[in-house]
Amino acid sequence: MRVSREKAEENRAAIVAAGSRLFREQGFDRVSVADVCGEAGLTHGGFYGHFASKDALEAECVDAAFADRIADITDLDSVAALVGRYLSTEHRDNPGQGCAVAALGSAVPQRDNLLRQHFAADIGKYLDVLTAAIGAEGEAGRDRAILLLSALVGGLTLARAGKASPELSQEILDSLRGSLGALLPAEAAPV
Repeated sequence: MRVSREKAEENRAAIVAAGSRLFREQGFDRVSVADVCGEAGLTHGGFYGHFASKDALEAECVDAAFADRIADITDLDSVAALVGRYLSTEHRDNPGQGCAVAALGSAVPQRDNLLRQHFAADIGKYLDVLTAAIGAEGEAGRDRAILLLSALVGGLTLARAGKASPELSQEILDSLRGSLGALLPAEAAPV
């Protein structure tokens, strides 16, 4: 039975949404095409009608994860609010809804070139948004954005890794939230 173009687009979007969440929660290697399709409420039989390969799915899912995170942070009214949300226990405890860099960044160098290219382009877009949010011009602004993103990703990664000690994990989040304010201009632009 042939599905309409609208239904096919809906199915593809469901696959991307499910894959984006599952890959961030479990990593690329622990999630199969069948897992993603099942989570999307579909059989995996039609997968290759939507994607040429699992690698192509991974790249599109990464793009979607970055787009969601960028949309989320641009809804905030300040860089301080961004730091607060990023370094929250909610973000720490829900990688499937969070930052793709913190969830998947260490796995990307071992992946297919298509995924590495998409990931690099998406990091560039993320840094563009952060540079604008910080409000500093030129190279200095970009440097601050790189420092901010690195601190956020590193801090969240450490807090997740240290969750076996809830006190340590919370200490990392709290310390970074407090310290990052000193790195940002006093009047950082709204995000």
